[in-house]
Amino acid sequence: MALLERVSTLVRANLNDLIDKAEEPEKMIKQVILDMQNQLLQVKTQVAIAIADQHLLEKKKLENEDKVTEWMRKAELAVDKKQDDLARAALERVESYRDMSSSFEQQVIDQKAQVENLKVALRQLEQKLAEATAKADVLIAKHRRARAASRATSAQMGMSNSARSGSFDRMHHKVTREEATAQATSEIMADDVELRLSALEKEDRINQLLAELKSKRGA
Repeated sequence: MALLERVSTLVRANLNDLIDKAEEPEKMIKQVILDMQNQLLQVKTQVAIAIADQHLLEKKKLENEDKVTEWMRKAELAVDKKQDDLARAALERVESYRDMSSSFEQQVIDQKAQVENLKVALRQLEQKLAEATAKADVLIAKHRRARAASRATSAQMGMSNSARSGSFDRMHHKVTREEATAQATSEIMADDVELRLSALEKEDRINQLLAELKSKRGA
């Protein structure tokens, strides 16, 4: 689903990295927040639609199960009346409705999984939006300080200072890059762990739902 792919991209976005690469950090962070708000609205809409579709499928499944019961009763009546041809026709209807009921059952399972996927995406995006909103001013201020420091350092390096001063500046930049890399790696690992845990939770929920349905169906 393209919507979930877009949400995943936003959730994985490293705000620090985006701002560092942007020529206009303030504009970039505002655009990111706006994109998240727009996608959040779309996900909420899709969740509502998916839940409505799930209810509709569940209703269709129940209707077909009722039809199975109804036509089985008719088949029994035909047998009691020694009308084998009518009994056979009724049983054909029974099998047809059973097949449709099974089909709707699988669709319900698939739809529930889709609903859960959308709900997970919604929660992740809400969390990311809250994070971006909270960090916006801090990140922008931090970036301004970093640029000011960078300009000051460049000015110092252009003033023909001693080689020791130049070496110190280079070491400072190296340490700063290493710190940024370590932080980015930590964020990526954290996102990966969250996604893997979410996948495990989703798999458990699906397995539980499937087990319940199978238990109810006597499978």
